[in-house]
Amino acid sequence: MYDKIFPPTKLSLPNGKIVHEKKSRTPVILILIIVASFFSIKFTDFDLSMLIKRWREFFVIVGQMIPPKWEYLPHIWQPLLDTIKMSLLGSILGSAAAIPTAYLAASNIINSKWIAFVTKVFLSMLRTMPTLVSALIATFIFGLGTLAGTVAIFLFTLAYVGKLLYEQIENADMGSFEAMESLGMTRMQAFRYAIFPQILPNYLSTSLFCFEGNVRYAAILGYVGAGGIGLLLNEGLGWRDYASVGMILLMLVITVFLIETVSEHFRKKLI
Repeated sequence: MYDKIFPPTKLSLPNGKIVHEKKSRTPVILILIIVASFFSIKFTDFDLSMLIKRWREFFVIVGQMIPPKWEYLPHIWQPLLDTIKMSLLGSILGSAAAIPTAYLAASNIINSKWIAFVTKVFLSMLRTMPTLVSALIATFIFGLGTLAGTVAIFLFTLAYVGKLLYEQIENADMGSFEAMESLGMTRMQAFRYAIFPQILPNYLSTSLFCFEGNVRYAAILGYVGAGGIGLLLNEGLGWRDYASVGMILLMLVITVFLIETVSEHFRKKLI
């Protein structure tokens, strides 16, 4: 059936032989995408007419945010600092914990395949859990406040950096590692002096990049009571105080831009 709809291309060679070109999978992929899109629209109740009618309301809200309420600025500093502090602490702790976790997950370093497999499954489970969900669970355990947000950011950083780090370890050059082992070093010592220097620049670059994202993620953790500037955002949107929300977003954009600029500067020096 497929061959009748999409017949394979034939190529005649000068010696008279005919070579059949490999069948393209593009038509099948396009059909699957169309089918998946159809069911996605059906299951999510997507209404294009509603989107066309209501899209202007977005700009109405944006218009109410401009100009921002400048007198609201003194209320923003402390929650903004809380957001930065829990992002920084969670990123540092998560990046540090990612090193031993990635070590246990690297199949070329750990002799036990079960340990590597279990550690990889653990990292996969952490990655599949949204940060908001982990922050909500943390609020039930540690109570409302920045501690819950710090724990949520720590778990996300551990999963993100740990995943990329163990892949870098598995792709590292093992020649010097094996040479150091043959000289009598333990596997951990050989890893410290042979593998870790290879992955260190990428590890630091990944950790800085993750910190950039964590500042943005931390801004919305207040919606589940995890502290930071998200509490003010939730309060402002709840009271329809869009001018105050505009001030919060302005300060958040400036903060994220400055952090990303500094982080990018250092990341370029590491690569």
